[in-house]
Amino acid sequence: MKSAYDEVEIILKVYLQPKSSKNEAVGRYRDGIKVKVTAPPVEGKANECLIRFLAKEFGISPSSIEMIKGHHGREKTLKISGNVNQEWLKNILAK
Repeated sequence: MKSAYDEVEIILKVYLQPKSSKNEAVGRYRDGIKVKVTAPPVEGKANECLIRFLAKEFGISPSSIEMIKGHHGREKTLKISGNVNQEWLKNILAK
C-alpha cells in the first residue's frame, strides 16, 4: 500500500517571489507552483530559503533538493528526490 511518503524523483518548476511577508506556497502558477519567501534575492539567500522551505514541507533534507535551472532568476527548475510528502504537493496544485 502506498503512503503519503514515497521514494520518488520529481522535477518541479517554481516561480519564486522573494521579500514576502512570510514563506508560503501560493498554488499553481504557469506550469509549476508559486512560492513566496521572506529572504531577499541577494547572494543566493532567496534560493537557500526556498530550498529550506520546500524541504520542510516535503519532509526531506535540503540536500535532497537540487536546483537545475534558475539560479539567478525567479523561474526555477528543481529536482526533488527521496521519501517525499506527495500530499503537500497535491494540496498546493489543487489551489
